[in-house]
Amino acid sequence: MSSQQTDESHELTRLAGFISAEEFRTAVDREDITTVMVCVPDMMGRLKGKRLSARVFLDRIADGLNVTEACAYILATNVGMDPLGGFDLTGWDKGFQDLGMVADLATLRVLPYMPGLALVHCEAVQPDGTPLEIAPRRMLRTQLDRLGKLGFEARVGLESEFVLCNGLQPMVQHNLDYALDHPPALSDFFRYLEDALPEAGVPIEAAKTEGAPGQVEITFPYGPALQACDDYTVYKQTVQHLARRQALSATFMSAPFTGVGSGLHLHLSLWKDGVPAFDAVPGAELPETMRHSIAGLLSGMPHLAPLYAPNPNSYKRYATAHSFAPQYMNWGHDNRGCAVRVTGHGEGTHLEIRLPGADANPYLALAASVAAIVHGLTEKLNPPAPCRGDAYADRQTVPVLRDLAEALAYFHGSDFATSALGAEVVRHYAIAAEAEIAEHRRQVTDVERERWFDRA
Repeated sequence: MSSQQTDESHELTRLAGFISAEEFRTAVDREDITTVMVCVPDMMGRLKGKRLSARVFLDRIADGLNVTEACAYILATNVGMDPLGGFDLTGWDKGFQDLGMVADLATLRVLPYMPGLALVHCEAVQPDGTPLEIAPRRMLRTQLDRLGKLGFEARVGLESEFVLCNGLQPMVQHNLDYALDHPPALSDFFRYLEDALPEAGVPIEAAKTEGAPGQVEITFPYGPALQACDDYTVYKQTVQHLARRQALSATFMSAPFTGVGSGLHLHLSLWKDGVPAFDAVPGAELPETMRHSIAGLLSGMPHLAPLYAPNPNSYKRYATAHSFAPQYMNWGHDNRGCAVRVTGHGEGTHLEIRLPGADANPYLALAASVAAIVHGLTEKLNPPAPCRGDAYADRQTVPVLRDLAEALAYFHGSDFATSALGAEVVRHYAIAAEAEIAEHRRQVTDVERERWFDRA
């Protein structure tokens, strides 16, 4: 390799992960970056957008313009990208008009496994530049602003589970929880992922195999709440990209198989003036701020369930007792059976919100959590007694909702949800839930045929 090639290789390595606007311009001038993926998270938390010429992107941000437009239906579809009716945002009655995409340049990053390409998260806006309140990223910003007005900042670390498959079956057929003697294909996947994520600006804390066949858990260090969610969208795309490169598939379904549940746990703490507000002394009563936060979370869960568990399949994760998915809206000290777990020590004491499944949109689940915490802090709510022992036997506590229809009934008619999120947001996500319920109800499943085909 020539010295010039070596210098260029070093420069490209240096540009991995987050890059400044000046570094980006230099890379475009050198043609190290030729394309920018401009994206907004959709209602499912997937990145949607366009691949834009890097030079066009530079011209548009210099002129202060939207970097591009997209059909507003990207925030008004089901999981299959079928345009749905009934939304205030858009529809056939509005001609499925455009929305604008405004680049958040602080999120500009390079993805090491896609040479020549950068990625930037955008805010979705109306043609006049007004933010779209129903956009997931905007929803989280709104709730963080409400929390900020109380003097608090949320710091978040996400814990993600997914199942790695060969085709539609788990790539391993038995429980490898905490194992270190992985099959070669799984070891290779871990190595590729552990190399790629930090180079994409997504540092990981730990990776392990989990308690179901083919299940993987990745945990991330604490950081600002919005960045945690942005990073998660890049992580999820990276997982699926690298899996496909190995002729594998990764599923983030909450319950991809009967008796198997994958979660997206939110590890959350509040800080005030740079000091942790959940700092707890062993054996002493929890800090007041933490008690109010727990109470708010528990009181909000029934009202905001579609933001934690958005699909009919989400609720099958809760169906099996002693599965490490909660069945009751309870809390406890270091109790993994509870919906809210108090964990950590001293300044590291924090809340683990275990209700969301792997299919949850992190922006929405976190927006719901922060909204509920704001309610708990504002109303100075106090939680019930903590669950001690088997959380699945805690039958005096409110159970987790049985299905999306029950969750929708709470959500759509909830004064709490409307007050916290706004009527526009509640209507929008209620319509999305109604569409999922309707689709699920009309489908005849393999289980129905297996049980009833020649017995009815």
